[in-house]
Amino acid sequence: MSQCAEDLVSGENEEESNGINLMEFSDEILLHILSYVPCTDLVLNVNKDKVKQLMRDIGKEIYQLNMAGCYWLPSSTTDHLTRCKNLVKLNLSGCRITSLRLSKMLSTLQHLRSLAIDVNPGFDASQLSSECKATLSRVSELKQTLYTPSYGVVPCCTSLEKLLLYFEILDRSREGFMLSGQLMVGESNVPHYQNLRVFYARLAPGYVNQEVVRLYLAVLSDRTPENLHAFLISAPGSFAETGATKNLLDSMARNVRLDALQLPKAWLNGSGLLQHLKFNNPFYFSFSRCTLSGGHLIQRVINGGKDLKSLTSLNLSGCVHCLAPESLFRRAEDDIDSSILESLVVSCCNLRHLNLSAAHHHSSESIGNHLCQLLSRLKHLLSLALPVCSITDVAANVEKPSTQPNAVPQTCGKKIRVGVQTYPRNLTEQACQKVESSVFWTLMRSLRFLETLEIIGSSFSSAMPRNEPAIRNSLPPCVRAQSVGDSEVAAISQLTYLQSLTLAQLPNIVTGSGLVSIGLQCQHLRTLSLANLGMMGKMVYMSALMDMLKHCKCLRDLRLEQPYLSAGAQFFQALSHCSSLQRLCIVSRSGTLQSDAVMSFMASCLEVVMCHMFMGESLTVCKNLQQSIVRSFQADRPALNVVIFPLLHEDLTEVIRDVPMRHLDEITLFKSRVAEEPPNLWW
Repeated sequence: MSQCAEDLVSGENEEESNGINLMEFSDEILLHILSYVPCTDLVLNVNKDKVKQLMRDIGKEIYQLNMAGCYWLPSSTTDHLTRCKNLVKLNLSGCRITSLRLSKMLSTLQHLRSLAIDVNPGFDASQLSSECKATLSRVSELKQTLYTPSYGVVPCCTSLEKLLLYFEILDRSREGFMLSGQLMVGESNVPHYQNLRVFYARLAPGYVNQEVVRLYLAVLSDRTPENLHAFLISAPGSFAETGATKNLLDSMARNVRLDALQLPKAWLNGSGLLQHLKFNNPFYFSFSRCTLSGGHLIQRVINGGKDLKSLTSLNLSGCVHCLAPESLFRRAEDDIDSSILESLVVSCCNLRHLNLSAAHHHSSESIGNHLCQLLSRLKHLLSLALPVCSITDVAANVEKPSTQPNAVPQTCGKKIRVGVQTYPRNLTEQACQKVESSVFWTLMRSLRFLETLEIIGSSFSSAMPRNEPAIRNSLPPCVRAQSVGDSEVAAISQLTYLQSLTLAQLPNIVTGSGLVSIGLQCQHLRTLSLANLGMMGKMVYMSALMDMLKHCKCLRDLRLEQPYLSAGAQFFQALSHCSSLQRLCIVSRSGTLQSDAVMSFMASCLEVVMCHMFMGESLTVCKNLQQSIVRSFQADRPALNVVIFPLLHEDLTEVIRDVPMRHLDEITLFKSRVAEEPPNLWW
């Protein structure tokens, strides 16, 4: 049993001694309590027989069923959902289901109003029965993940108010043939958007995804729904504007008032669109990777300081000029204009999610105008993403040399002594002495209720990009970031309610002492992602990381990306203290692992259902270990997903395409997740 569960049980026993028993609560109260338990805790070890039994026992009483990410269940499992005749909401994202089984199931669910499904190769809309189509005609919310060019069930959903589309279509087949974005012959091309209020599309890299989404947008360009209030398209790379999309945007500018907006960068860059769009009570904006200047941001979005208290989520990731008045003659590394950030903070005082990553936001030496000082006014923040270079004290960065002894470029490794404790014993006291007066320390002290924090180097890129070979070389960190290290990490330990932490490309990590402080103080930490910390030729913080892990009793997801990582017996023994751990991902160029240590870890951590390791070991070693893990633990852990493969192998992309989307999107691929989507986009 995990430490978190033990704490719950001990609390329950204490309640019993006082005459209160958890099981005496009403069903309504118990359901409310369970609503705070992540669905991963409830379903990761369920099998088809348990689903069958559950549906037989209480199927008629289920009104909302979330089976998202149950990739291990056979398609036949959905046959038992026909017992849930009162279902109103059903989420089957990530579940295997054929067209015929979908038709049979939906034919019995006459009360269904919300549906999430995947559309895989072989899907055939002509196999959907008239009863199934009748159910779909009443569905008002649809989330559809596409792995093949298709409209899926969209044309059957004539009452749609919310449409979420995730395009995950690959450009090439397994045999290497180029795929086309053309839809299957006979598919209807008339989706019904007249009642649409929310349109969201997220595209994975690839031209086929772009071709298919244009087909979905074609109907919108002919007639824009008058009730549309959220229009969001997330597209990586270049997604060119066409005549049809321009007509759509012009129509939106004339006919609708939006509350949420996200557009591909090519649709915004250099256009006056923002000047013409009308907003009602906006709660979400994303201008990720756009060349929008701070001047335009203030004038066209905030109207020169207009009250935007309704805005709760803002994504300016990769928007390199968003805190500068002009972008024409500005260099990316020039100082920001603090007055622009101050206007943003004052106007959007209720922000809960803010992403400023993937850009150089350098503060000037003006007293009181540092980025961290201004952000400390946002008392409602729950999640925050910042570039490393934005959190450094300007004076300290200019005057103080690096605290790293005999500092060398990150491309060179430097030996350190092993076998001794290399970080100070009194971590909190030492950290306080060094950084209590720093702007970042003050920011962390001000945002005590922060749950998610990302500090990512502005030039950081993961060794595992999507659909491409592994990157062998990384860009050096920003000069302003060179002094950021252990003391700044220690400041994060003030975040008592922190649940998710991402640190990437912090150059001045010498011992990792701040990590131990976080392990001791941040007892709610559930997700930890560390990448390229300190010198690149040696993982200098391994000793501190192992000490940290001994305190992370609630940690569920751990992602480590570091060259030359040595995953041996000591590391996995320390990791075994994380009794709640469910997912582990290690990415390490020239990294090594100890197979028997991995097996011992898997045997001791009974909750682990995902183990991904991409390192420097040979293909034979990787395959043998993967087979051993599957053979030993798959029977008791139906959801177990194991991928162990050489990072630089030419077939890595083929291996990646078989990883369940749930794991690939949430942990295996590195990305900034703060304000990635509007809050509460799907139930």
